[in-house]
Amino acid sequence: RRQPTPREREREKDTKRMQYNFKKIATVPTAKDFIDVVLSKTQRQTPTVIHRGYAITRIRQFYMRKVKYTQQSWHEKLSRILEDFPRVDDVHPFYSDLLNVLYDKDHYKLALGQLNTARNIIDKISKDYVKLLKYGDSLYRCKQLKRAAMGRMCTMMKKHAASLAYLEQVRQHMSRLPSIDPSTRTILVCGYPNVGKSSFMNKVTRADVEVQPYAFTTKSIYVGHTDYKYLRWQVLDTPGILDRPLDERNTIEMQSITALAHLRTVVLYVVDISEQCGFTIKQQSDLFHSIAPLFANKPLVVALNKTDVVKVEELKESDRELLEDMRKFVAGPATLQLGEDDGDHQQLPTMSTLSEDGVADVKNLCCDRLLAMRVEQKLASRRAGDILNRLHVAQPKARDSKSRLPSIPASLEETKARKARGEKIITEKDLQEQNGGAGVYSADFNKNYLLANDEWKYDVIPEIYNGKNVADFIDPEIEAKLAELEREEEELEKQWEAEAHLREPKEAPLTEEEKQLLGEIKLRRKKLVAEHRRKKSVAGNTSKIPASKADPEGIRTTKNMKESLENIGLDADKAVERARSQSRGRKRERSLSRFQEGGDNDMDEDMEDVEKKRTHSSRSRSKSVAKRVAQTPPSGSGLKNTEANIKAQRLADLAQRKSSKKARSGEGDRVIVTKMPKHLFSGKRGNGKTDRR
Repeated sequence: RRQPTPREREREKDTKRMQYNFKKIATVPTAKDFIDVVLSKTQRQTPTVIHRGYAITRIRQFYMRKVKYTQQSWHEKLSRILEDFPRVDDVHPFYSDLLNVLYDKDHYKLALGQLNTARNIIDKISKDYVKLLKYGDSLYRCKQLKRAAMGRMCTMMKKHAASLAYLEQVRQHMSRLPSIDPSTRTILVCGYPNVGKSSFMNKVTRADVEVQPYAFTTKSIYVGHTDYKYLRWQVLDTPGILDRPLDERNTIEMQSITALAHLRTVVLYVVDISEQCGFTIKQQSDLFHSIAPLFANKPLVVALNKTDVVKVEELKESDRELLEDMRKFVAGPATLQLGEDDGDHQQLPTMSTLSEDGVADVKNLCCDRLLAMRVEQKLASRRAGDILNRLHVAQPKARDSKSRLPSIPASLEETKARKARGEKIITEKDLQEQNGGAGVYSADFNKNYLLANDEWKYDVIPEIYNGKNVADFIDPEIEAKLAELEREEEELEKQWEAEAHLREPKEAPLTEEEKQLLGEIKLRRKKLVAEHRRKKSVAGNTSKIPASKADPEGIRTTKNMKESLENIGLDADKAVERARSQSRGRKRERSLSRFQEGGDNDMDEDMEDVEKKRTHSSRSRSKSVAKRVAQTPPSGSGLKNTEANIKAQRLADLAQRKSSKKARSGEGDRVIVTKMPKHLFSGKRGNGKTDRR
């Protein structure tokens, strides 16, 4: 990569100067806030738990980390402040002098220098105490060294509280300064107070500067922008200047002097010939000649304002002589000219910011003179010569001596001849109006086609699909063939409808018994559907009705079910057997136990499969002997007798008790949760909890 030349480095440095943005400077906190921010950050970003029993190397490392982190935070924040604020020697001379006028350059440098010194001292404190912490022999000694280091750092920043407050005031004022580009095209308006400078700026730019009928309404430099010859121009409205020595001028006037001294602009000196500003023409002329050295190497325009009150011709002879002296100064060699005297310096321009007469002319004159000066400066520099040497302007040369006349189309000649004869040329717009107007008329573009034969203009353009002409695959007799197919389809449909009665199957008529059976089946099906719909509508939300209540007449019996099924030709034996096996008749437990012990062979097979519900072991002691005998272990269980069965149940309950105690608590459990959960009331403090540091 090519290294930049010294000239390119200087140009890049100048560019940075021009583009400096004071609004990006970060806020400077007060000394107290500064200390709180740094110490709270150290508390949050470093470990906070240390114990006496830890190894001494771990304790040393714990406190050294806190000291180093605090020093790093101070260093970063102070470096940010020192980098954000502009250095007086690096910014443009205009901004440098403006800083000196507004904030006192020495005080400004002293404040930044003190912060730089504080940063270096904090770094040295950290280095010294980290060295001492390496030899700490106990947790108490390390902790005291850490407290001493942080205390000295905070004390150092407290000593510079005044510098921090001063820099914050400077930052606030600098952020309100206008963004002035010293290198762009600029019109600088100057003169006595209340002569019409702000009114002129409001007329030629989009700015809105306060205008009042008293002196020093404008207390600082205002910036506006305007356009001229497709270029953006910067207009500066400066505060008024009084005719007195430089050391007696105040801060408001010195802003105007600084702008005049350092900005390469066109100077517009406004003169109030009506003297309504409170200053005579002689005073305004004396001020003009006193600040004349500031006009050197700048185009100058003197404008006579408030001509709507007093005309130039109505002035006294002495006043007109003063204006003539000012005109001669403008036309003299002290300022740059437009190159040739084109009459611009013959008389001073006049204007009225109230009626806006001549305001645009004055602006145009200022812009023209500044452009002429910039062009002359570029032509006088060495760069212009280098650029001109690289340019070549080509001049066309005659190819031969043959004369070549311009070629005029025949249609154009015909149109000209028709116009000469007085014929009206009908245009496309005339045709549109004659045929319904816009939105109705469709222009015919085919008539303008240039073809060998005019008959081809309205031919159908072939449609190409997959590289083939669609017209080549179209049958010219396709419509006749389609009509024939439709006719055949209609005949086939009529024939199918005519033969429909022949395809219907012939069935024998039903007998009286079959008709009666069919009616019963339909009635039964209708009842089943109605019952199903009723149950579906209530969704099972019905009470269980006892059988005696649901069937008080005793119709729903296995006997009646068997007869009804046999009447419709179905075997009802299995249905009756299933209904009897699922009956819920209550049985005597003692009889069942007797059957189980005695093993009566005549007992019903269904009774053998009934399993007695398991009785809880904890209640077995309160039962009678007969009931306890009922807990005889079933065959194949591996238990000898009833006592073994009860013991097995008791052991199972004991094993289950532990799991039951660990069951999850539900909504019905009355439990009081922990009043102060540990995860909410322990650990590091949150933001703002600095009262116990």
